[in-house]
Amino acid sequence: MTAPIVYDRYLTFQEKARFQRKESIIFLEHDPCLTGGLGAKAENLLLPVESLASKGVGLYSLQRGGDYTAHEPGQIVGYLHLDLKKRNKNLGEYLSFLSFAIRNALLEVWGIQVEENRSSPGLYLSEEPSKKLVSMGIYAKSYFTSFGFALNGINSLQTFQYINPCGGLSSNVVSLNGLQKVKDWEKEKFRFLGAFLFHLDGFFS
Repeated sequence: MTAPIVYDRYLTFQEKARFQRKESIIFLEHDPCLTGGLGAKAENLLLPVESLASKGVGLYSLQRGGDYTAHEPGQIVGYLHLDLKKRNKNLGEYLSFLSFAIRNALLEVWGIQVEENRSSPGLYLSEEPSKKLVSMGIYAKSYFTSFGFALNGINSLQTFQYINPCGGLSSNVVSLNGLQKVKDWEKEKFRFLGAFLFHLDGFFS
């Protein structure tokens, strides 16, 4: 993972990767920004663009699934650029592997159980199914994937207050730090990355 970067840099990288069909898995942090997918609804953006700019918050419209979500330093944002055609996998299989890897890595590192919500993308606390810990938004064009997931780690969640995240309430978005699960973030985030890649390994076999 690198220091936080502006979202444009990822978008440039993604388009080049898609054009070349060059596979990679990268983990980033971003400067504060909001992203809206193909299902983004105007009423879920709570501030005008000018007000967001004055707060140093970028706004991006993306070719991925889902509504508005937020990025800010302290998240783990995972981007997977995979050639499903080359690997003879369909989108459903990919999504299942992705969810499986995140869920098992969270359980292994922080002892947290999460589950899917069929009516709203992402992963939610099993003990409190209204509480969202992981945002997910995927795009697959010509059987090549991009975008991915964002895990709220030690980020403040301040940027989420400018939207209705995926049409829900910002108060229902939680972080590992807010759940008092973080003891040594620098060590734990790298443990999570290793566990995630380990549990994703079945996708490549």
